[in-house]
Amino acid sequence: MTLPVLLSIPHGGTRTPPELCDMLRISDRDIFEDGDAHTVPIYDIGEAAAVVVRAEVARAFVDLNRSLQDMPPANPDGLIKSATCHNRPIYAVQPDEAMRRDLIAKYYMPYHRRIQQAVRGDLQLCLDCHSMEDVAPAISPDCGTRRPLFCLSNRRGQTSSNKSLTLLASCISEAYGISRTSVRLNDPFLGGHITRTYGNNPLPWLQVEMNCSMYTSEEWFDHDTMKCRQSRLRDLRLMFEKALRAYFRSM
Repeated sequence: MTLPVLLSIPHGGTRTPPELCDMLRISDRDIFEDGDAHTVPIYDIGEAAAVVVRAEVARAFVDLNRSLQDMPPANPDGLIKSATCHNRPIYAVQPDEAMRRDLIAKYYMPYHRRIQQAVRGDLQLCLDCHSMEDVAPAISPDCGTRRPLFCLSNRRGQTSSNKSLTLLASCISEAYGISRTSVRLNDPFLGGHITRTYGNNPLPWLQVEMNCSMYTSEEWFDHDTMKCRQSRLRDLRLMFEKALRAYFRSM
């Protein structure tokens, strides 16, 4: 059965825009650590979901979960960043205004158009799917604190019902075999630009954050090559689908 859910994976992209290649000083590891590595194979359940919208471009270059007004220098970690979330400089030469407009037109606007075109009456839930670092980086409001295994967000009831939020939390807890207290609600995240923009407009949206320690621990992850064991990613994806199926059975 195809689930009536839209899955957005905005930070799982790995591509470097070719027009930026001569301007960069960022390393491959910096790109990896700035994005939500491996979230595509974790969250993309294929034809089991009615709609999957996934990023191609890496978050370090175009952050699809930012507003058009969210830019450096006011926010170095904005839509077209000047530095990563670990304050690593991205460019030897900063993109000028014309380049920013080009990046937005090529990568940002098509992603949001795909979401807008996919929203339809037979969908019942939309999820914006992310990973989060086990210990919050310096740029975060919860800097230095250890994070839960999952955080689910609906901006305290603004983007979906609290019933949907708590039901999905229970389904994730059961599917992943973790304590319900390991799934926090609106803590440390409330839901970013995508969830805020499209939530209850007209469909309910939730933001899902999985702690990356669930696949970057030493038993599954090689820190030198930045490669993860494929069997672990598959298992996490199967658990995610199991949680979603339990959610819709319980609705």
